[in-house]
Amino acid sequence: MVSHAQTHRLESGGLIDRSAPLNFRFDGKTFAGFQGDTLASALIANGVK
Repeated sequence: MVSHAQTHRLESGGLIDRSAPLNFRFDGKTFAGFQGDTLASALIANGVK
């Protein structure tokens, strides 16, 4: 289960593939991202500071 929503994600643009969502774990928590995301952009999109 994903622990955070991507509240800071732009709806379009960039080089990520929004048709290919994925989950990843960071610091013991699960987050959502997309294929082509960098770790930094995915964390920022999930509100991690």
